[in-house]
Amino acid sequence: MVSHITSLGLELSRRGHSVKVLTPCSAPEPQIDGLDIRSFGRSVPVPTAGSVARISFSVWHEPRLKAMMHDEQFDVVHVHEPLMPMFALMSTYLSPSPTIGTFHAFNEGRGRGYTLWKHVLKRAAERLDARVAVSEAALSFVSRYFPGEYQVIPNGIDFDHYATPLPRPSVFKDDAINLLFVGRLGEKRKGLRYLLGAYSTLKWDYPNLRLVVVGHGTPDPASYRLMGERKIDDVEFVGPVPYSELPSYYQGADIFCSPATGKESFGIVLLEAMAASTPIVATDIPGYAGVMQEGEQGFMVRPRNEEALADAMRRLIDDAALRRRMGESGRHVARQYGWDLVASRVVACYETVADCRPVLAGRSY
Repeated sequence: MVSHITSLGLELSRRGHSVKVLTPCSAPEPQIDGLDIRSFGRSVPVPTAGSVARISFSVWHEPRLKAMMHDEQFDVVHVHEPLMPMFALMSTYLSPSPTIGTFHAFNEGRGRGYTLWKHVLKRAAERLDARVAVSEAALSFVSRYFPGEYQVIPNGIDFDHYATPLPRPSVFKDDAINLLFVGRLGEKRKGLRYLLGAYSTLKWDYPNLRLVVVGHGTPDPASYRLMGERKIDDVEFVGPVPYSELPSYYQGADIFCSPATGKESFGIVLLEAMAASTPIVATDIPGYAGVMQEGEQGFMVRPRNEEALADAMRRLIDDAALRRRMGESGRHVARQYGWDLVASRVVACYETVADCRPVLAGRSY
């Protein structure tokens, strides 16, 4: 979500709009050219939906937030996860301007927070002049608890950033088939354990196969246990990679693998790989199915299934022409998610609600 807000804000600024980002920060205010960022206290990590969200529970900044909202008289206030305590929820309640809420989260099960606080949060949801979901999966989740009119405007990517050719990292070998995983290693829902299992199976038939793992953290206990049991000692764990270098890893891979088990509202890593023209093997989960078509940009398999992952990767390993065709198809799809196109849809939403409540003249988001 941080990347979404930053990228959207920069694209709006590039178009000449005045953008202020109001946010809690766990560190000093970040300095990003083109964005005016105002910090409202600290956020704390909270486990949620198989991941960790950074949430501000402080209500001490309410007077300052309320004063800024009224002094600035924004043309539009755009709140991300507008029902999330406490800063986003306060922003939704306090906004005197036309207000849009974008919902990012998805969970196959019950949303405990939405269930417990539904009657309280309903009042905040009713204050929104427009509701946006980043995917059909996110829409199905939030609309279970807060029915109403929503539009789907997806996450975007910096298409040119991922599509512009870069030198291949040395960790990839020209005489090998290189598999790539990108994700937070300690989150079980990213499914690394199942990819390691499939990799150990394929190595019997493809001794030159390589697996490169990019991401923060350390593998979860199940992954460590599997590597020990199957004597997997040749996986290249490269750790986190700077944003400027990440495209070179997608471009250098022969196959990108994303075996997530669920709770993904959107397939942003799939789009990044597609923009780099890399074919994909991914799990058939709602957030991924919204951006990828089975058999076109790659193959989709059942979650938590090592054998299905291995079979899909085998088809791509054996067919270089298929890899090229799927990579080209993915590049075409990813172009439709470029921020230049996605931001235009967001601005159209802003213009639709701009007259919902009276504000002073100006143009700020």
